[in-house]
Amino acid sequence: MYNLYTHIATNPGRCRRLTCKDSLFTIFNCRLQNRYEDLWSHHNYIVYVVEGRKVWHTSNGAYDLHNGTCVFVRKGAAIVEQFFDTEFCFFLFFIPDEFICEVLKSRAKPLMRTVKQPDQIIAIHNSATIQAYFQSMLPYFDDEREPDQSLLELKFRELVLALIDNPRNQELLSYFCSLLQEPQVVSLQRVMEENFCFNLKLEEFARLCSRSLSAFKRDFEKLYAMPPGKWLMERRLNHSLHLLTKMGRTVSEAAFESGFESPSHFSRSFRQRFGNPPGAMKQQVAQMN
Repeated sequence: MYNLYTHIATNPGRCRRLTCKDSLFTIFNCRLQNRYEDLWSHHNYIVYVVEGRKVWHTSNGAYDLHNGTCVFVRKGAAIVEQFFDTEFCFFLFFIPDEFICEVLKSRAKPLMRTVKQPDQIIAIHNSATIQAYFQSMLPYFDDEREPDQSLLELKFRELVLALIDNPRNQELLSYFCSLLQEPQVVSLQRVMEENFCFNLKLEEFARLCSRSLSAFKRDFEKLYAMPPGKWLMERRLNHSLHLLTKMGRTVSEAAFESGFESPSHFSRSFRQRFGNPPGAMKQQVAQMN
């Protein structure tokens, strides 16, 4: 998997971008190389589709993004499916948790309590205000001169405030408020439960949890009473068993959808855990039913 934020930040020639501290705004019309791309980001990001279609696959389900769609993608991993028969152009705005909290604290209106755990991808109401905002950003991308950082910060704040000021974006506001209210241990647990089925390294899980690797391992063992590597293997194997025996997945599909490096690595680990190769286990359960 590759880090989408880092990929864009370190490849300035591929697309026009505007940066302010860790916030990054880009208009992106470069094709990805493969039909399915595994990616993750340690920052949340907003997607506004100008033209075309892509499907974001997360642990919560599939989200079809097309012309005029605007969504908030919480930090984590996803598989992006693209369609080569159409051009694709979209705005990407990477927004760190810290920036969201800073803007919320400066907001005049009172904050709300967290209502429920939101999905990995939160739909944003594509209001006239939001459409006008993205249109107002186009001249900054066309100008060869980089805007002043103070101006960019104001524009970034404007977007966040415009989103949460819309009463039809209550789920988004609820999530934003949870960043101020949620204990760190809950944040770690949510990251692990939502992303264990993706092929992320421990260092990448630590970054998603805003911790050093040593702090991540220490906090993880306090929460789960086992090392993260062991927990990940157990969760992935149990998930793969469910996919094989309940969802009708092939061995290759189960390996891919459970976060294993390769089908061969998956088969070895599966046999060590359950005593049979995944294909044989699938047949055995099918015969019993």
